[in-house]
Amino acid sequence: MRPLTNIYVFACVFIFMLWNNIQPTVENEFIANYSSSLLTNVPKNIPVHTHVLDLSHNRISGLSISEFIYLSDLQVLNLSHNLITELDFSVFIFNEDLEYLDLSHNNILKVYCQNLAYLRHLDLSFNKFTALPVCKEFGNMFRLEYLGLSATMIRRSDFRYIIHLQLCTVFLTLEDFSLYEPQSLTALNTRSLHIVFAANQNFSFSLLYDGMSTSENLRIVNLRYTLSYKDFPSPSLTLLKKIKTTALMLDTVDLQWTIILQIFLLIWYSPVEHLTVRNLTFRGPLGELTEYEFLPLLSSLEQLISLGGSMKVLTLEHVRNKVYYFNQEILYRQFSEMNIASLTIYDAYMPHMLCPNRTSSFQYLNFSHNALTDELFQNCGTLTDLKLLILQRNKFESLSKVSFMTSRMKSLKYLDISSNLLSHDGGDVQCQWAESLTELDLSSNQLMDAVFECLPVNIKKLNLQNNHITSVPKGMAELKSLKELNLASNSLADLPGCSGFTSLEFLNVEMNSILTPSADFFQSCPRVRELQAGHNPFKCSCELQDFIRLERQSGGKLFGWPAAYVCEYPEDLQGTQLKDFHLTELACNTVLLLVTALLLTLVLVAVVAFLCIYLDVPWYVRMTWQWTQTKRRAWHSRPEEQETILQFHAFISYSERDSLWVKNELIPNLEKGEGCVQLCQHERNFVPGKSIVENIINCIEKSYKSIFVLSPNFVQSEWCHYELYFAHHKLFSENSNSLILILLEPIPPYIIPARYHKLKALMAKRTYLEWPKERSKRPLFWANLRAAISINLPISFEANEEQSDVTSPSSVSQYVNN
Repeated sequence: MRPLTNIYVFACVFIFMLWNNIQPTVENEFIANYSSSLLTNVPKNIPVHTHVLDLSHNRISGLSISEFIYLSDLQVLNLSHNLITELDFSVFIFNEDLEYLDLSHNNILKVYCQNLAYLRHLDLSFNKFTALPVCKEFGNMFRLEYLGLSATMIRRSDFRYIIHLQLCTVFLTLEDFSLYEPQSLTALNTRSLHIVFAANQNFSFSLLYDGMSTSENLRIVNLRYTLSYKDFPSPSLTLLKKIKTTALMLDTVDLQWTIILQIFLLIWYSPVEHLTVRNLTFRGPLGELTEYEFLPLLSSLEQLISLGGSMKVLTLEHVRNKVYYFNQEILYRQFSEMNIASLTIYDAYMPHMLCPNRTSSFQYLNFSHNALTDELFQNCGTLTDLKLLILQRNKFESLSKVSFMTSRMKSLKYLDISSNLLSHDGGDVQCQWAESLTELDLSSNQLMDAVFECLPVNIKKLNLQNNHITSVPKGMAELKSLKELNLASNSLADLPGCSGFTSLEFLNVEMNSILTPSADFFQSCPRVRELQAGHNPFKCSCELQDFIRLERQSGGKLFGWPAAYVCEYPEDLQGTQLKDFHLTELACNTVLLLVTALLLTLVLVAVVAFLCIYLDVPWYVRMTWQWTQTKRRAWHSRPEEQETILQFHAFISYSERDSLWVKNELIPNLEKGEGCVQLCQHERNFVPGKSIVENIINCIEKSYKSIFVLSPNFVQSEWCHYELYFAHHKLFSENSNSLILILLEPIPPYIIPARYHKLKALMAKRTYLEWPKERSKRPLFWANLRAAISINLPISFEANEEQSDVTSPSSVSQYVNN
């Protein structure tokens, strides 16, 4: 019982094909890859338990049993593309698990056979054998499924040892081929036969016949015949009856037109259902074939085509015409009248195709990569069974003409007319599509917004990728059946609505110009199950927040999220995925922002108003204004009045309720005796005609010091507060130390009004003289006070004493009352 099944073996083969340029490691002990390592011998260090060994593309010239004897688990061995000249199968006698052996592309001339009973895949193709290397031992390889051989000649006896084997595929390479005995291939029993001729030699037509009589699937590469068509043999009717091939592929065909016709006649007679011809080149001129000989041949072909045969699918790819004189209409007529289900003519520079004369059996037509124009199948009513029509990469220009082309194709379901030059101007141009059309590919054209005026009403799947569409017009005809819409690679600025696509389930708008997609898309398109909107130049702003929020609510309907959804603008966010972009609700909600700003403004106004009231700011503003006005008037007065001359030692500020102490104690003690002090008192020194504030300011400025007699009565006087304010202002403006505080009676802090913060600050920071109650301490008090105001004044003005007697009674009265 073998440890590995066949599936595992071929899975290993596939894995081994993928593991290129790796060295065997402990982690990968079952696959050893030594390909393209410039080896001249099989390495000695191959892991013992290797299952897959790749020694291809090296320079190994010989094999020995000692190199493989210890690889008892080996199942896949690739020795292709080396320099081996002789092969002895006994080298692998101890590799009983070996099932896949590739020795192709070597220089093997001779083989020494040995029974390898478990071999399933043996490839000896592209070697230097003269005769087919089929040994008697091959007849015991009952598990063999794939056999690759090469030779320069084939005889009937070459396959006698393997007649009984049931092979899946036989691959023959016949380079420098010189001999083929007819009916040699018919001895093979295989489902698929692949034959490769040399590119520069004539192929054997009898080998083609025998190949078609041998296998169901036949592929022949490099069909070339340079001799005269008269030397080309015709098949016998007996041989035609033995043909088994149902799928035939001819690759790289370079033949004269007449030989191609003969081969086609053979195929048409045969049971072949699927014919594929790739890289077809038919040549001319017709040589010795006269018109009288050519026309009957063409006529017989026409009769066969009209009668029909086994063929169902014909595929012609990469066709090149080198016939100098050639009536193409005859050929187009033969193609159009074929009684087959599927016809493909790809890359043939075909400019036109005729409409069948009678009802056609075509169900599939592929005319891609040609030169077809808008005139194709116009007014053609015989393609009633056609279901799929592919016209990629042609020269169609008018979408309306394309629609009329399909109007009589009653069974058409799929139309691919991508990569053309289609446009549609709209307006009065009418369109008429086949009612059965449900899938339409218009990608890679020159269509604009007007295309939505010219679409099939029953369309279910529509591809408009890579056009010039900027928007989906409102008011367009409804496409009630449309389920899939591809608008990728256009110039859309926003997601289209679904007012015209009520059944839409899939929408692709990738690679457009969408900056901020509409957040209400899924509301207007409730049936959409998948939206592809990635790879757009998203502008990460407040407007995009709703779309990001929409993704969270959509339940995975955004295809490619989050990798395909990246910010493009602004530059500082470029490359940021939308899932990582966040803005606060306040930054994006204008109403909330305005309300918040208004509330903050109101709070600020309230706080400022409270502080103004609490700190009596209006009072200070008014005092500052009066100070400024007084200074301004003084500035505009006569020059002699602008000079400030000290006339007094001190200005006395006190409450009227403390006037007895001032008149009986303060003034007598300072103005009498030695070193008498000149005091400025409002009752005798205010100038008549001036305002009280102006008199206060003048007295303070003309006095060296300002004495404030503090008591509970002082804090109740507004004029005392004025005088303190102006004196404090002088203190800072002149940077002088002109304040003297006398505390006549203790002042409890709670009775000082809040607006008297200057008084509180002065009492807290400055030293003051306290009036002693004991008489014994008073001389010291007066001495300290005199010392504080000691200064030599300029020559006294006589007017000072006179002014003391002419003070304005009304001003003094008003001042006293306050």
